[in-house]
Amino acid sequence: MKRTSMWCLVVLLSLGSAERLVAQGTRSTEEAVVRLEQQWFEAQHSCNPDLLGPLMADKVVIMGSEPKVTNKADVLATCKNTKWDRVRLSEMKLTVFGETVVATGNFSGEGTDPSGKSLEVHERWTHTWVKMPSGQWQCAAIHTSPIPM
Repeated sequence: MKRTSMWCLVVLLSLGSAERLVAQGTRSTEEAVVRLEQQWFEAQHSCNPDLLGPLMADKVVIMGSEPKVTNKADVLATCKNTKWDRVRLSEMKLTVFGETVVATGNFSGEGTDPSGKSLEVHERWTHTWVKMPSGQWQCAAIHTSPIPM
């Protein structure tokens, strides 16, 4: 085999190995974020801000149907004072961009809001997860939009 052909073969084999490593990395990233989304859902369902807090970056940016940007403290207070009787998560999809993952899905729930009023929510959500310098994944941006029923 010519030296040039041998070099091309080595490069092609290396690229194939790199592609498999990237696929394995993407799969493990997706698995990690699915676990975090499941923790998020459980924390929200049980109204437990102590479980929800560590999942969010301290500087998380949160936008919803209200015309304001909220922060982590606001979300944790709302979580603590909202009681869910029934919740459902569906249609979750993840898109991996290296050290960032965009997760989308649907949430529906019935319960009572912080003022004690009956609450029925149907929304589409986006969570942007970032692998922090510590190696921990945290949600850095959240957006929710109501789904008309």
